[in-house]
Amino acid sequence: MKAFSITDIGERRKTNQDYVLCETNAVGNLPNLFIVADGMGGHNAGDYASRFCVDYITQHIKNSDQTSPIVLIEEAIKDTNDKLYEKAKQQEEFEGMGTTLVIATICNNEMYIANIGDSRLYVISNEMRQITEDHSLVQAMVRTGELDQDEARVHPNKNIITRALGSNKTAQADFFEVELKEGDIVLLCSDGLTNMLEDETIERIIRENADDPKTATEALVKQANHNGGKDNITVIVVIV
Repeated sequence: MKAFSITDIGERRKTNQDYVLCETNAVGNLPNLFIVADGMGGHNAGDYASRFCVDYITQHIKNSDQTSPIVLIEEAIKDTNDKLYEKAKQQEEFEGMGTTLVIATICNNEMYIANIGDSRLYVISNEMRQITEDHSLVQAMVRTGELDQDEARVHPNKNIITRALGSNKTAQADFFEVELKEGDIVLLCSDGLTNMLEDETIERIIRENADDPKTATEALVKQANHNGGKDNITVIVVIV
C-alpha cells in the first residue's frame, strides 16, 4: 500500500480549516488510518473543530481495546462528537462550530468507511465510484428529483451541509464496507477538490498518475487551484 496526502489553503481563503491524517502504519488496533475533516464556524472555530476531530479520533483509536473496525470507528466518532459539542457550549468563540468527516481503514481486502457531511471517498477500479453520499441541502434536492447533478454542481446553496460532527448532541454517520483488490485506488477529499473539478477530470488525473500517489495528489491540488481554488483543498490518494 502506498499513500500520500496534501492539505492546501487554496487561492481565496485566508486560513485552512481542513485537517488530514494519512497513516499507512498501525494506529491502535487498526492497520492504517485515513481521515479528512473540513471545519466550519467563525474565526478560529472551523480549524479548531477539524483538528480536534482528527486528533481526538486518532487518540481514541490508539487507546481502545475494540477490535471490530466499524465498532471502533463508531465509538470514536460518538466520543469525539460529545467532546466537541461540549466544547462549543462552554466557550463562546466556538459556538456553532462543527466539521465534516470522512474516515477509512483498510484491513486485508476490506475497507471500512464512515462519513458525516460532504467530504467524500471514491474508489477507482474499472470505473470511479463515489462510495459516500453527501449530507448536503442540494444532494437532498437531487434525491427528491428537484435538481439533477449538473444543476447541483452550480447551485448557490451547494455548500450548506445537513450533518456535521460536533454541531448536534448526537452524530449521525453513514457506514460502508467495500471490497478492494490489488491496484485499486482510493481517494478521500474535501469539497474544495470536488467543487473545482468534475469527477471525469479527477479520474483522468488519477489514472495518469496511477503508480505514484504523491504525483496524483499534487496534480489534483494544482488543477483545483488552477480552476479557481475557491476553498481549502484536501486530498488523500491510496494505492492498494
